[in-house]
Amino acid sequence: MNQEKTILIIEDNTNIRENIVEILDLAGYKTVDCENGKIGLDLIQKQIPDLILCDIMMPEMDGFTLLHLLRKAEATKAVPFIFLTAKTERFDFRKGMEMGADDFITKPFEELELLNAVESRLLRSESLKQVLKISKTMGNIDIHQIFTSLGKTEKLSKKQIVYEDGKHAKNVYLINSGRVKCVKGSDEGKELIIDIASQHDFLGYLTILGSGIYDETAIVLEDAELISVSKDDFLNLIFSDVEIANLLIKTFAKNVKEKEDKLLIMAYGNLRKRVAKTLVELDEKFKNVETGNTLEIKREELASYIGIATESLIRTLSDFKSEKLIDIRDSRIRVINRDKLKNLLF
Repeated sequence: MNQEKTILIIEDNTNIRENIVEILDLAGYKTVDCENGKIGLDLIQKQIPDLILCDIMMPEMDGFTLLHLLRKAEATKAVPFIFLTAKTERFDFRKGMEMGADDFITKPFEELELLNAVESRLLRSESLKQVLKISKTMGNIDIHQIFTSLGKTEKLSKKQIVYEDGKHAKNVYLINSGRVKCVKGSDEGKELIIDIASQHDFLGYLTILGSGIYDETAIVLEDAELISVSKDDFLNLIFSDVEIANLLIKTFAKNVKEKEDKLLIMAYGNLRKRVAKTLVELDEKFKNVETGNTLEIKREELASYIGIATESLIRTLSDFKSEKLIDIRDSRIRVINRDKLKNLLF
């Protein structure tokens, strides 16, 4: 497998470059090497490597400039790119990752560290290529399958925190099973639920595409299985294929539109409409859950999600039950007449 993979090493320090070449050659990789970005760009234009290891500070053309040129070109924008650097300033790490680098290896490094980084990036790249090939052959790109192939599966228990408000974003999440609530704290110290996500929903993508700082806290409502894809792999996924980028944009735009509709109802709808809207929304979202198509959530949490007082919610739910729109047993709510609930919205 390794003999089929070509790695380009761009490093102006001869001793370091020769050491890297020797390590990778012994590991079975085919290597090509040069001393600066300008020569490296010429070599890449002649033959695109499977992975690039590149120093940052070099004469003629530095690593940042080379990466910028490669990420602009259609043929090279998805080639795995790892920076080699002796500089440990946070600015260099952040700048490189924002430009699309896949990883950083700080010099001096251990042989195993180098080999692990190379193997990991090549495996991820190959996995993505295979999934894309299969998806396109079948005529249907399955974004969930692609996320599963790229990410790591995490099993989280009820009340565990997925990520916290104010923290730097490291991952985008896809929910395989279970439910997660997204909350913000109010000035009065109360917890405001802004979203309840379930199977096939994505979390954290707006943060990765925006400020890079989570502006909400995600907490598991019930035992959940999540697929976490790193920020770098997520951005590479978007930049690697136009069809995938379009599909992700459509998926995320749909999610944003749903949140906008919810905000409009909260702002202008009366109490019954707001509760009905939320029940229809959650019933639709959870209708394939094996719990018998019911919503199990604390009344306080549901009231926070809708943006009303708990007492008002309880009265409205009681009215809906007497009108045979819903059924309530213990802490479970089951919608039994979705059409009539929908009619309350108009």
